Amino acid sequence: MRMLQMVFMSLAVLLLATPAFAQTATSGPINLAPIGAGLAMAIAAGLCGLGQGKATASAAEALARNPGARPGLFTFLILGLAFIESLALFTFVIIFLTK
Repeated sequence: MRMLQMVFMSLAVLLLATPAFAQTATSGPINLAPIGAGLAMAIAAGLCGLGQGKATASAAEALARNPGARPGLFTFLILGLAFIESLALFTFVIIFLTK
């Protein structure tokens, strides 16, 4: 009985190991471009968020000091926020162009 179990175990190991030896190697160059693209977008988005926060805080402080300067300040605030946001959008476009 013990010998029969040993034979069946050996056959099972041989039959299950054959497909593992038949597989080809899948090792190749590691593509780090997606990781770099994600890191670039994370840095760009984070720094743009910090810039927008600083610009908005400065505009709010300027309006608190001089409420009469609202029309001129509002124009420059919107223009500055558009330039800051364009940096993140340019990073996003460059990521898709490099793939």
